[in-house]
Amino acid sequence: MRFAVLIASITLALSLPSMAQFRTIAEAYEVRLSDLRLPQSEGGTVAYKSCDACAYESKLVSDDVQWVFDGRSLSLEEFRRNLAAVTDRENTPVMVMHHLESDRVTRVSVHPVALADD
Repeated sequence: MRFAVLIASITLALSLPSMAQFRTIAEAYEVRLSDLRLPQSEGGTVAYKSCDACAYESKLVSDDVQWVFDGRSLSLEEFRRNLAAVTDRENTPVMVMHHLESDRVTRVSVHPVALADD
């Protein structure tokens, strides 16, 4: 039994330096579509709030930001057009990916639950 504990302790001690190498480089926020404000132009800012009581956070978008709607990467203009067809804005989740080092949004992704009838 003591040998097993010794081996486990040594293994754990050897893995600690590699665990110290991990660091967070991006955070993802899931927000409601109704709590998202898109930029007016390609180089603008995205504003979002992650809870009802939270204040809006504004972040610049990166030069190579990805606008993803239902799994397809689109231009900002096409993305905005597709969002206009979403009827249930309160229950449609949006993922906003924020790169911490550059302090910019790198991806905004929407998977709609309900679209307007054509």
